[in-house]
This record gives sequence, structure tokens and C-alpha cells, in this order.
Amino acid sequence: MARKLRLGALLPAAPGAERCFMSYTGTQTQARTAFLKQRARCMRHSPTHSEALLWSYLKASRLGVAFRRQVVLGEYIVDFLAPAVKLVVEIDGGYHTDRVRLDAVRETRLTRAGYRVVRVSHDLVVRDAPEAVRVIASWL
Repeated sequence: MARKLRLGALLPAAPGAERCFMSYTGTQTQARTAFLKQRARCMRHSPTHSEALLWSYLKASRLGVAFRRQVVLGEYIVDFLAPAVKLVVEIDGGYHTDRVRLDAVRETRLTRAGYRVVRVSHDLVVRDAPEAVRVIASWL
């Protein structure tokens, strides 16, 4: 028998994206998949300041490779993904300071799945976006 799971309690909304918060009850796999897809869609429409700023540099293949934003990869939503080169870009802001161990687990799982993960700090993106883009470009 499938285990029931209420996901709303597990995945809090990103700052400024309260309308993206929802809960869905169903089997664990069905609930998580549906929840992540809807949450990613909402997050694409409600980006943080640093996500919107970095996206302005990454969109339209400006680095020679196509990026997508707020993409579901397995059990995670990643900030940016360049699928052709299997590169994940994560912006680390205040939310991540309390999640160091969980972010390490997440990065390990993504790496095992064949993705390279580059982390860029929120502060760097806001203070010097071109430098953040250079850091990302060095991974391509």
C-alpha cells in the first residue's frame, strides 16, 4: 500500500512566492512529482531578485549553451540547468545558510546522477553579476 504524504509541510515557499505554496496529498511519488512540477512553474513566475538578474545573463544561449530555469531534476528543483552539458547552477542565499548538510546531500545526489553543480552566492550575483557569469562560464 502506498504511503500517504502531505508535501506542503516539507517544502516551504521561497521568499516572495507565497502563492506558490500548496499541499497535495496522494501517494508519495505522485504527490511529490505533481507538487514539484507545480512549484517549479510558480517559481519561474516569481523569481527572486538574484535569480531574475542572473537569468538576464543566461537566457537565449548567451553563454553558447541553452539554460532552463527552475527545473525539476528527480526529487529536486534546481535554479538553472544547462541540459546539453549537464550543468546545474544554484544561487546560494540566506535560505541555504541553515541547509548546509541538506545542500551537500543534494549536490552529492545530483553529481551521482551525472550533473556538475556550481554554486554562486546571492551576494556575488547582486554585487557583481558579470563576475558570477564568469564563474559559471568557467564550468562550461
